[in-house]
Amino acid sequence: MDQTILVTGATGYLGAWAVKNLLEKGYNVRITVRDKSKNEKYAFLEEFAASSTGNLSVFEAHLSKPESFDDAAKGSDAIFHIASPFTLRFKNPLEDLIKPAVEGTKNVLNAATNSGTVKKVILTSSVAAVHGDNIDMREKGLSEFTEDDFNDSSTENHQPYSYSKVTAELAAWDIAKKQQDWQLVVVNPSFIMGPPLSASSNSESIQFMKDLLSGKMLMGAPALEFGFVDVRDVADAHILAFENNDSEGRHILAERVMNVMELSSIIKKLYPGKYLLPKMQSPKFMLYLIGWAFGLTGKFISRNVGHHIKLNTSKSKRALGVSYTPMESTIKDMVEKMKDLHLIKS
Repeated sequence: MDQTILVTGATGYLGAWAVKNLLEKGYNVRITVRDKSKNEKYAFLEEFAASSTGNLSVFEAHLSKPESFDDAAKGSDAIFHIASPFTLRFKNPLEDLIKPAVEGTKNVLNAATNSGTVKKVILTSSVAAVHGDNIDMREKGLSEFTEDDFNDSSTENHQPYSYSKVTAELAAWDIAKKQQDWQLVVVNPSFIMGPPLSASSNSESIQFMKDLLSGKMLMGAPALEFGFVDVRDVADAHILAFENNDSEGRHILAERVMNVMELSSIIKKLYPGKYLLPKMQSPKFMLYLIGWAFGLTGKFISRNVGHHIKLNTSKSKRALGVSYTPMESTIKDMVEKMKDLHLIKS
């Protein structure tokens, strides 16, 4: 295809899948890295390009540097802005999460405007921009969360990651409304799972699976519900959003909602007796006593543990044509790939 897509965050867990799938479809793909001389960071993407019909080009850029994305954006037909901090291990939420997410989004979208060629921007937001705490659904009198909902319960000090996502997305919509050159389409994935493409993938999803399999929650898992979605489906959703001329607005992505024990049950059925999975669901009062060991505050526990959520994903299926991978397949592929990459023991 004689179209060029710029992908930020291309070496990451999700970005790598987007690049791989674009290359296999024959697109010209541009990626941005902080330092081109560190080829080992993106060599695996060059290997994908060598065995596909697409072409790969590498540019230097940094989320915090204005205009650093301008060269990569000029001549591109679209941008997949995937790069954003996803970590629960931080010292300063403002400096480590919020500012990089917001400033990076502004710099990339301004590059789209400056390019003169970009016609569509696909922004990776999160379901964390739709809601902050699980109790939000009950407090707002909702039967489910939809694309009309925005997270207004997170702050810099409470759920700062979620706050970074909604703040960055709102900044993106503000920039998009002030120009006429390109269209903004947003995907809002829930917790992403599935096979990584690189052993160097530094994702909370990988760390979460390591913790779950290694016995960190052996004595009890919290009654904490998440939406879950396959990383490959999220990558496909970006491409579908680009290729579909009628795509617009936000799109919640989730294959299902379940808690940690339900996820563990899937793993137990796939690998009976092989991993140190949780034996029980932790009583909520117990989490107030030991939650600090897992980085859980009392406010987080009270507003999330034991509260049910429902995510409406009908728009992603109807408007984008997303076909969700069953979580059973997602988990099996993830565990097997993590074993192959020596991220966990066989």
